[in-house]
Amino acid sequence: MTMMRRAATAALGTALAATLNLTAAHAVTTTAGGTAVKNAPLAAPVPAPAPAPELDEGWRGDGLSLSPAENNAVEEFLGKARRTEAVISPRLRNIARLSNAELAGFDQRLKSPDSLKRKVATSLVDHPGQNIDQALAGIGDSLRYTFQWPTDRYTDGVTLAATFVSAWQGPAVRWKNTWGGKTGYKGINTNWDESSSQHRFEIQFHTPESRDAAVSTHRLYEEQRLPGTSPERARELQRQMDEIFGAVPVPAGAAQLAAP
Repeated sequence: MTMMRRAATAALGTALAATLNLTAAHAVTTTAGGTAVKNAPLAAPVPAPAPAPELDEGWRGDGLSLSPAENNAVEEFLGKARRTEAVISPRLRNIARLSNAELAGFDQRLKSPDSLKRKVATSLVDHPGQNIDQALAGIGDSLRYTFQWPTDRYTDGVTLAATFVSAWQGPAVRWKNTWGGKTGYKGINTNWDESSSQHRFEIQFHTPESRDAAVSTHRLYEEQRLPGTSPERARELQRQMDEIFGAVPVPAGAAQLAAP
């Protein structure tokens, strides 16, 4: 792993200049192993959306609610997420190519308005006295990406990709590695602050099996977090999630992976 970190660092001078420079849509980049890779054309930037309209009504769903002012604040936050996405998506696609990763679920990189509003409203219920700005400051996944490798290439892939992201964006503000846990979620979830907007985004590092488990348990996790879920039901939901994640193979060295 040390050799992989040195190789990634040595490659940054050429790789980042060639692949992260968005003016070169067809740049040829040298990977850490010395292989020449021709980048595919980058997708056209997402046009910046018009400012979010002022909403006269709040939001309600699943027994939760936001006032009109809170709802407007979330809409403005979503607009910032969309603008940040236009900046970072092309660069993260290039980093995925450099690290031989699949960007799984790329079409769902922006959290849906209802999902974000549900999460913010839940936070306000769970933390009495918290205001909307404080609740939004705790959101790290309004914009999220998943890097995925087969189990036998996972540890080296995470090391390389995280080194590239850190060199471009700065250190991760959150790095949660749960591969070593006896029960529960398996994977690595990280947060980073985009340098110009300071909007926080998430990168998850998965294997196909761990991502499938995360997707299949998402509905259970959402139900577990709802205010109306009884303690008995919450425990049963956790048991089901533990069983699903318990069947996921753990890549060699994954539990020891730390932020670069």
